[in-house]
Amino acid sequence: MLLETEGKQILPGSTLELDRIILGDCLSTISTFPDECIDLIVTSPPYADNRKKSYTGVPIKRYVNWFLPISDQLKRILKPEGSFILNIKERATNSERQTYVLELILEMKKQDWLWTEEYIWHKKNCYPGKWPNRFRDAWERCLHFTKEKKFKMFQEAVMVPMGNWAEKRLEKLSDTDRIRDESRSLSGFGKNVSHWLGKKYVYPTNVLHLATECSNRNHSAAFPITLPAWFIKLFTEEGDMVLDPFIGSGTTALACIELNRHYVGIELVESYYKLALESVAAHNKLVAAVRGGNIEITAELLEGCWTQC
Repeated sequence: MLLETEGKQILPGSTLELDRIILGDCLSTISTFPDECIDLIVTSPPYADNRKKSYTGVPIKRYVNWFLPISDQLKRILKPEGSFILNIKERATNSERQTYVLELILEMKKQDWLWTEEYIWHKKNCYPGKWPNRFRDAWERCLHFTKEKKFKMFQEAVMVPMGNWAEKRLEKLSDTDRIRDESRSLSGFGKNVSHWLGKKYVYPTNVLHLATECSNRNHSAAFPITLPAWFIKLFTEEGDMVLDPFIGSGTTALACIELNRHYVGIELVESYYKLALESVAAHNKLVAAVRGGNIEITAELLEGCWTQC
């Protein structure tokens, strides 16, 4: 139950104001939050020694030690049934990939985080380039951490269409299609094709095929609104509280507005903080207009709204 004071919604037993973006340091800010108050954390922290012109880079050798106090506080404020999605990708230096993300995962496990899953964000329009020893980066990690083995997850909220292939494939079923047919490779996997009859939607894979953000409005690392929106739909219900401790230009907040979730964002860089406030104000007006006209909110509209912000 939320309290309302002077038009602001406050978390009971605290001074934490919801639907707000805070200008300040992530660690010192979340240290003031009450225990177990957040349903979902989704964020993309500054990458190691990357984009120094827009963020103060964190040296690769210090990255794990820099992040661990933050992850410790995030674990404290996350509800037992909550989830933490960490969008991150290790960079390559001196002709080899660095290992600080893998090291971070192992250290977070020592903090009693459960590394539940790893989702892959396939960037359909990744930046072009040529390197002598590798191809261009087309994916990033979205690491899923939880505090408990049982957590909130609404798989039906992110189901995808079966596709046109199903009509022809399911038109005539063989006897083998009507039983659990074991793989010929003896892997132990098998399928019963008849279980797909009558279904229009199926569960997705753990690979998200999403374009990168092309209208980032002077932010060097904005992810597309569909990325946080996908995880928000999967791990929260309407009215739940979402935290982005490195909110940048405000993308996570925009997704929360679209999906009727409460949000709290934190941003250290003042120019990005101001940009996020502008984006949220414009997005609130746009969403109100859309809902007033009874227009269906689709994935395409989500991207369109962000473009207009």
